[in-house]
Amino acid sequence: MEMLHRKFADRLNIVIIEKINLSTGKIAHVNLFSTDLTLDYEKIIDYYSLRFQIEFVFRDAKQYWGMEDFMNTKETPIHNWANLSTFMVNFSHGLRQNSDMNEMSILDLKAHYHGIKYVKEVFKLLPHLANAYLIQTVSLKIANLGAIHSTERVG
Repeated sequence: MEMLHRKFADRLNIVIIEKINLSTGKIAHVNLFSTDLTLDYEKIIDYYSLRFQIEFVFRDAKQYWGMEDFMNTKETPIHNWANLSTFMVNFSHGLRQNSDMNEMSILDLKAHYHGIKYVKEVFKLLPHLANAYLIQTVSLKIANLGAIHSTERVG
């Protein structure tokens, strides 16, 4: 329904959901609000159900991909950093779902790829490149150093 609130200037699109506990008979109400008056009640309920997924993306972007540490006041760098950190959340979850890395946490994933990068840089410093087997073996050992879960099976 469309309603007014004395502390809010615009009209509000309101959905009231009545929840009944079948075992106790207790009734509770959930009130959902939107300023978009064209949305039907099903869409408002869908948007609210996605709210926690969106919050988890922001939590991961801040916790693992540096969104919280970014200090800038100009619009374009802020926009770019927010997009990059949320992209990295999606990319890391995609890596975990579509490979044998699904048991790894995001911290494990970061440690794994940091380790591989370090090994490649160290081998660049050696006078003669080692064989592929040695490079892969050392890479897996180094990549496993900072991991919480073992990643030695990952190539």
